[in-house]
Amino acid sequence: MKKGKLTAFMSVMTMTAAMAANPFFSEYKTPHGTVPFNDIKLEHYMPAFEKGMEEGKKEIDAIVSNPAAPTFENTIVALEKSGQLLSKVGGVFYNLLSAETNDELQALAQELSPKMTEYSNSISLNEGLFKRVKAVYEQKDKLKLNKEQQMLLQKTYDSFVRSGANLSEEDKAIYRELSKEMSLLSLQFSQNALKANNSYNMHITDKNLLAGLPDFVLESLAENAKKAGKDGYVITLKATSYGPVMKYADNRDLRRELYMAYNTQCLGGEFDNREVIKQLTAKRQQMANLLGYKTYADYVLVNRMAENPQNVYNLLDQLLEAYKPAAMNEFAEVQAYADAHGAYFKLQPWDWSYYSEKLKAEKFDLNDEMLKPYFELENVKKAVFGLATRLYGIQFKKNENIQVYHPEVEAFDVLDENGKYLAVLYTDFHPRDGKRAGAWMSEYKGQWKDGRKDSRPHVTIVMNFTRPTETKPALLTYDEVTTFLHEFGHSLHGMLTKCTYESLSGTNVYRDFVELPSQIMENWAPQQEFLDGFAVHYETGEKIPAELVKKIRDAENFNTGYLCLRQLSFGYLDMAWHTLTQPYEGDVIEFEHKAMERTQVLPVVPETGMCTTFSHIFAGGYAAGYYGYKWAEVLDADAFSVFMQNGIFDKKTAKSFRENILMRGGTEAPMVLYKRFRGQEPTIDALLKRNGIK
Repeated sequence: MKKGKLTAFMSVMTMTAAMAANPFFSEYKTPHGTVPFNDIKLEHYMPAFEKGMEEGKKEIDAIVSNPAAPTFENTIVALEKSGQLLSKVGGVFYNLLSAETNDELQALAQELSPKMTEYSNSISLNEGLFKRVKAVYEQKDKLKLNKEQQMLLQKTYDSFVRSGANLSEEDKAIYRELSKEMSLLSLQFSQNALKANNSYNMHITDKNLLAGLPDFVLESLAENAKKAGKDGYVITLKATSYGPVMKYADNRDLRRELYMAYNTQCLGGEFDNREVIKQLTAKRQQMANLLGYKTYADYVLVNRMAENPQNVYNLLDQLLEAYKPAAMNEFAEVQAYADAHGAYFKLQPWDWSYYSEKLKAEKFDLNDEMLKPYFELENVKKAVFGLATRLYGIQFKKNENIQVYHPEVEAFDVLDENGKYLAVLYTDFHPRDGKRAGAWMSEYKGQWKDGRKDSRPHVTIVMNFTRPTETKPALLTYDEVTTFLHEFGHSLHGMLTKCTYESLSGTNVYRDFVELPSQIMENWAPQQEFLDGFAVHYETGEKIPAELVKKIRDAENFNTGYLCLRQLSFGYLDMAWHTLTQPYEGDVIEFEHKAMERTQVLPVVPETGMCTTFSHIFAGGYAAGYYGYKWAEVLDADAFSVFMQNGIFDKKTAKSFRENILMRGGTEAPMVLYKRFRGQEPTIDALLKRNGIK
């Protein structure tokens, strides 16, 4: 063999060996085809992404060059099935980027962002492909399509139009550049927020400064210190540290210092997000204008239940009017309590949690320290799983043979009522430096059908709950219990789905509808029948006393007006940024304070703000959509009223909710699905009654 041919041969052999060693390039030999996390290394991602994009482009070229006339099968379904390798690698990479990231993954994400955006644009702006999609769409009335096929066709056509397919070549070039820049800016925002949060800690050696903190909080802060190789206590800005200190610390100066640190994150310094926000909102507005919309909110809301900004504002304004009187009364009550206990000052934001908690404890004789012993994580987990068993008949069996990405993560086989495999569920409960803040549900693999094959989903729920300590297991606060139920509701939406097309299955629904399956689950948290089934003291085994359950229920609406206005403030802020008609050049925090002005109950601290860490709208897909939490709250209160009427474990009601909501994904319009379950459109009456407003 000649030298040139030998070199080429060796090059091919090396490439073939590299591909064989890359787990993404072969079918996973694992239970249910789950991700082989132990085998995946950093160097595997980029070649897999590049090959995935290469294969995807070939699949698109094959659709475009097909000499046969465009049909639903050879164009719409073929497009739906394309890009499987890219989905496979992306499902792993982007989930770990949120749940178990590091500097190397974040650098790779920055490198990948423009490439992935360009790949996406190469499909959505492909004239030949859109020509075929449009040809099928224009004959939709003549095609004998079922409801799901009709929705796939409509969604496919709309996605092309909304991604610039009808633009001129000159405007398509602008769209390409804008989408790249927006993707990078969102990524930069997210990484800045995580790094800023991780960069702060307060080291305290004098225990007297921490007077008022319950033992469970002190023990957690001591664990933080030990992990950092320090004596004493370490307070971080993570929710499991910051929240309890703000709630219990007697030291007002300490609370103020922490509040200022938390609410000035990404405001100046190395991780400043102010310019990122201004650039991102300007580019979103520019893109909306390019596509023929007045504002970015107008563009987004076309594909939402709300339909337009005015309907969003109508909901926000309606709730503001209903809840603000209650919120002001609540503030006056907490202020009066503080005054009576020696607080000779107007309450500031760093005082609110502290005095509210003390008033709540006095008014209802209830606090986290009383409840946590009854909410041991393992028991809560069994109860939440058991609730799904009781409602839907499904079972959860831990599978030690499924690989996980961190030792704290667990994997479960999910079986239907007949013992048939339904899904895989990963659970990841505790905070780490490599995990972003908050709680979320996601998928490593979605659900789809092909003929008789029903490819089942692999779902993950990720949270940041209180860790176990050397002397205690993980004991949850009541709020953490409701968070668990919330994210588990999302996972049920993902696991119980039975659709043909992956892009319509599970949680692939309108953003203001996706929170219904999650928020409805929170309604079980205060129910006596539910709590009686699992809440026992982790040391004594004593069942939670009935009087304690009554206190939970009595306290359910404590400060509900304030909490509603807080959520509304985020919704108004989101809408303010995304109804701009001109780029904003002013002060970001002044803009925030003005947007939230009508909802403010507490004094505003001029130099603080939250939008520089508001990842939901600037990095998490909720732009012009944060109102959706309140929209879905109206739905969930209305829907749960059916369970309350028929029994909270009523199998018939659960069956209807499963078949009409959870199984259907986005195969039909959300209101059609909801009315099929409920028999009518929702009103806000059930929410007002639940919150004690009406």
